[in-house]
Amino acid sequence: MEQPFEQEQTTLEIGGMTCAACANRIEKGLNKLPGVTKATVNFALETAHVEFDASAVSKTAMIDKVVQLGYQAVVKEEGKDNGDQKQKEITRKKLQLLASAVLSFPLLWAMVSHFSFTSWIYLPEFLMNPWVQLALATPVQFIIGGHFYTGAYKALRNKSANMDVLVALGTSAAYFYSLYMTFQWASNPHSHHAPELYYETSAVLITLIVLGKLFEVLAKGRTSEAIKKLMGLQAKTALVVRDGQEIIIPVEEVIVGDAVLVKPGDKIPVDGEVLEGVSAVDESMLTGESIPVEKRAGDAVIGATLNKNGSLTIKATRVGKETALAQIIKVVEEAQGSKAEIQRVADKISGIFVPIVVGIALVTFFVWFFAVSPGEFAEALEKAIAVLVIACPCALGLATPTSIMAGSGRAAELGILFKGGEHLEMMEKVQTIVLDKTGTVTKGKPELTDVLIEGLEEQTALSLIGAAEKQSEHPLAEAIVAGIAERGIALASVQQFEAIPGYGIRAVADGKEVLVGTRKLMFREQINFSHAEAAMERLESEGKTAMLAAIDGKYAGIVAVADTVKESSRDAIVRLKQLGIEVIMITGDNKRTAEAIARQVGIEQTLAEVLPEGKADEVKKLQAKGKKVAMVGDGINDAPALATADVGIAIGTGTDIAMEAADITLMRGELTSIADAIFMSRKTMANIKQNLFWALGYNTLGIPIAAIGLLAPWVAGAAMALSSVSVVLNALRLQRVKL
Repeated sequence: MEQPFEQEQTTLEIGGMTCAACANRIEKGLNKLPGVTKATVNFALETAHVEFDASAVSKTAMIDKVVQLGYQAVVKEEGKDNGDQKQKEITRKKLQLLASAVLSFPLLWAMVSHFSFTSWIYLPEFLMNPWVQLALATPVQFIIGGHFYTGAYKALRNKSANMDVLVALGTSAAYFYSLYMTFQWASNPHSHHAPELYYETSAVLITLIVLGKLFEVLAKGRTSEAIKKLMGLQAKTALVVRDGQEIIIPVEEVIVGDAVLVKPGDKIPVDGEVLEGVSAVDESMLTGESIPVEKRAGDAVIGATLNKNGSLTIKATRVGKETALAQIIKVVEEAQGSKAEIQRVADKISGIFVPIVVGIALVTFFVWFFAVSPGEFAEALEKAIAVLVIACPCALGLATPTSIMAGSGRAAELGILFKGGEHLEMMEKVQTIVLDKTGTVTKGKPELTDVLIEGLEEQTALSLIGAAEKQSEHPLAEAIVAGIAERGIALASVQQFEAIPGYGIRAVADGKEVLVGTRKLMFREQINFSHAEAAMERLESEGKTAMLAAIDGKYAGIVAVADTVKESSRDAIVRLKQLGIEVIMITGDNKRTAEAIARQVGIEQTLAEVLPEGKADEVKKLQAKGKKVAMVGDGINDAPALATADVGIAIGTGTDIAMEAADITLMRGELTSIADAIFMSRKTMANIKQNLFWALGYNTLGIPIAAIGLLAPWVAGAAMALSSVSVVLNALRLQRVKL
């Protein structure tokens, strides 16, 4: 049998992409490399996320492939914010825009004063000179617009087409036709009238596209606000003790095992364990819980949380990219860089769009030149240019990734981590939610609630029962022991102990035989408890787990334990039902206890007495009925069911962030976050559909309007720039979503 290869992942920063077709081409190129399992390129984030077999392909080979396709690529550094680079790009775009606008304005002035209704506008005579217009238009065409030619050449060389091809074709047609007319005019000394020139068309188009791209870069910067906020939570320095000396070092230099001092009011720099000191720590940034949590020796602390009032010395246990916060940032970055299924459809459309548009532009030219205005080359050319320019698929390429970036970023701020765009999309389709009872609907911390002792003094019986249960590792045993300790009862000494799986326990304490467990245990040991059956049923119908006790072969009473329902559970179930979701609770408890808990929170359907390994089968049964199922659990014994469901949702605080089986992690540990996740998913998908409708509708309407001659090329250019910006601005509305 072949050894499975070691799967690795890397993220490349890509430079030089101008539209979705570029992202498509890089993605195809990377996916064709031997050893690459999956590559996804995000046009909005300008990144490529690659899963690969390191023994078959290197990162250098991937970078070489991207360069061969005509783009730039570097490996993205972990946790590094490339804000400086983005700032340089914005400054460069602003300078380009300024130069382009200064050179294009006189050309626009000359054009506007041609119209009869604007003939009153003063126009200096020299601006009508073709040589002056040529001198103004040439730098715009070849210096500011030079990258369109470079991009178009690289795209055509790789047998594909992108936005650069459309812009280069449209502006070149206007520029070179005007250049031809300029030479015609210059070679005819008897010509008194300046020829009809289109220099302003090419120059104004390039100016408007540069303006649109500047807006796009600024808006795209805002879609990654969530990551910047998360990065901003990190402490920058740490006070560590090395060789008896206290020194301040950058947080990146802290190593596992370092003793770190955290003073009142300081952020805890890394994940660790308290060695000494007592303090209250504000963990709201991770858990959403506003009340500070008391920490003392032996307690775990999370990096980036705030130490309130006492000094703590902690031992660093997880540093760098292993900390809870670094894991959260990684999950959000991967989600923002991933693709939803709906985006793949948009990518396919934009991939074939450009060649179709060039075809339509050619047809438009010939129809105008031969049929509508026979022999009018300039007029036919103008209509064809308008078609080329209006049809740039930029908005189509931005429609989905910008919404996913903004939506998953906002969700992260609300404590909901989507591991990928596909899960954000699937969550919208979920019809049924299966909730694990323990730790999800309930607090997962059982408490001793009832003690019914007969035939012995209560204190004596509890001393023996507590001693026996103290030897057990079962969570219910811990609850019984804690409850007895709270009553101030000293435990007897234990001579023997035996755990009987599925039945209970047997022990000898202070020379007496003690049995604690289920009905099955009492039947097996032939202990008569029939008179206690009514009390057992009453306790179970209240949602409690009741256990029978016998001492020296005689029935001694009942101890009952209950796992209390989370305060937010009932409200959460009401909200899920309002969203039209079917809610089912799954548990290993007996049917009576399960139904009692379900009644408390308003759940009608329960699946009781299901063993951990049987949960995945129950999910499959629901899926077989054609339902889209989400499973919610605490991620430990629920892992198979989480992986089987259409969407696996793990409830846990930020420290459990790397729960592999789940697609979504709810950091705040409350069921209300499930409804929030569905709400965010629906909002994001609605936003994507609005964007795609706008982008496709705009192109579908714009092309025929341009083809019949109702759009001047510069108006088409303005509309194209506006469409990209409007799509990004619409996506940004998700950052202001209120729950």
